[in-house]
Amino acid sequence: MEHTPSIEQAAFSVETSRLSDQLAAIRLALKASPVRRRLLWASIGIVGVIVATSIGQVLLNRWNQPFYDALARRDLPGFLHQLMVFAAIAGSLLVLNVGQTWLNQTIRLKLREALTLDLIDEWMRPARAFRLTHAGAIGVNPDQRMQQDAGHLSDLSTDLGVGLLQSFILLVSFIGVLWELSSGFVFHVGGHSLEIPGYMVWAAILYAGIASWLSWLVGRPLIRFNSDRYTREAVLRSSVVRVNENVDAIALAHGEADARRQLELDLGGVLDAMRRIYSAQINLSWVTDAYGWITVVAPILVAAPVYFAGDISFGGLMMAVGAFNQVNSSLRWFINNIGAIADWRATLMRVADFRIALGETDILHAKEKRIAFGENANGTLTFDKLEVASPDGCTRLAETEVEIKAGERVMITGDPRAGKTLFFRAIAGLWPWGGGRIGMPAGETPFFVPRTPYFPLGTLRDVLNHAEGTKIDDDEISAVLGEVGLERLSFQLDRSARWEHELADDEQRLLAFARLALRKPKWVIIDEALDTFDGATLRRVLAMLQARLPHAAILNIGRGLHNNQFFPRALTIVKDSSGSALKPARLRAGAIEPPPVAARAKK
Repeated sequence: MEHTPSIEQAAFSVETSRLSDQLAAIRLALKASPVRRRLLWASIGIVGVIVATSIGQVLLNRWNQPFYDALARRDLPGFLHQLMVFAAIAGSLLVLNVGQTWLNQTIRLKLREALTLDLIDEWMRPARAFRLTHAGAIGVNPDQRMQQDAGHLSDLSTDLGVGLLQSFILLVSFIGVLWELSSGFVFHVGGHSLEIPGYMVWAAILYAGIASWLSWLVGRPLIRFNSDRYTREAVLRSSVVRVNENVDAIALAHGEADARRQLELDLGGVLDAMRRIYSAQINLSWVTDAYGWITVVAPILVAAPVYFAGDISFGGLMMAVGAFNQVNSSLRWFINNIGAIADWRATLMRVADFRIALGETDILHAKEKRIAFGENANGTLTFDKLEVASPDGCTRLAETEVEIKAGERVMITGDPRAGKTLFFRAIAGLWPWGGGRIGMPAGETPFFVPRTPYFPLGTLRDVLNHAEGTKIDDDEISAVLGEVGLERLSFQLDRSARWEHELADDEQRLLAFARLALRKPKWVIIDEALDTFDGATLRRVLAMLQARLPHAAILNIGRGLHNNQFFPRALTIVKDSSGSALKPARLRAGAIEPPPVAARAKK
């Protein structure tokens, strides 16, 4: 198998987008989502519930004064009456809290659906997934970004968004109450009276502002640490999956020790990242926990001078303390959620930058020359001065002008590093960079056979009927399977399986050629899929192609060891180091790169 250059080798540099770009990307995803209306109505509903809850909290705060004053007066009827009032307010708040929980979960679900569907849709645009895979760090482990990161971002965004909205509405509701209560606060100093308008409001703002600033100062590194951890977790999971998919080869090569060593190195990277997060969280706890303990007595200390001066009753003190706590609770939302905010910021960066990169893959090397594609009305396939650009030069045919007519059988060969697979991908439109023109036969869609076939999940009948508008007769399927030596599969047409795991490599390629024969295309382009067959198997496949596709044009890109009678015409691919080459490009990525394996090993 020859080396295929990747876009990453074209000296891509990695940069992270701005927060405004990331938020814009998420807004575009939600705007185009089919569930946006349900998400909008759920959001409006939760705003209404939070406003109603805030009104209930204000009523509950006002209830403090008559309740505690009734206790101070030892007024039993008044005390019982206030208990009934409390039951009504608390019952209403209970219903609202349950409703808010249901709406919260609904928003989580719909937001997760909207983000994941959008990422899948963007990822599955023609040729995007392929190009992204070759686009460096941002293309690594897209499964984690679409599954784990998108889900985590949905949960964090919902919880933080609802919490921020609730805190804001409570702040607006209680800041007026606290300001009004503060109007009666008079300080007596040295025989002088001093009144500070909104005294407790300013005290709450100053108190929460200092704590917020300290929390952000200490907790800000968590953004970088969380992003680093998610990247390393993805590397570990990828290594585990790779080992699981190659257990046979590992066992045969007695490679368990090497595999274990690599897994241990990747696990070490995850643990190092987690240690940094935990260390930062411990430092943050010094601030948040100290602030929490001080808050227990802070409102009483703020109002104590006025209470001991006899300017407010005990019930008034408790009402002021309750209002101060509500305002302070709203203002300390940032302090309480600094860790979650850092986590949200890191997750947003990974998801949004992934979406941005999906769009940017379409304009990579925008200033580079591209291969021109067109259609030939005479039904031929032509290569006119075709050059396929790569980081280390260009791949081209030895002949500058090539015309292949319908029904021709052509063998295209070249040196191991000439770029045969790159040439195959250029014809398929997956690799557009280079020069010259590819003229496709008008009205025809070639059938491409890669060296590693793809089979969708489902029954064997579904696999062989994949992408076909009409069903193929079972007798014909069985006949073709017999012609390629897969007779045993004729009795398994209704069995669902992951066929790439059920079948050996050569059997997978034979199944791919059986599918090709059932499609009956007029143009076939093969990339090294015939090279691994032994002589008897190769003759069987060629005989099947001759019988089933007698008038199809077949281009076989490979080593050139095949039947010259079946492929009477030969073309040669050459590497031209002086030809077109890709220049460095830039692609944004939202992940901190893990250190190289060698660097991790030194640690």
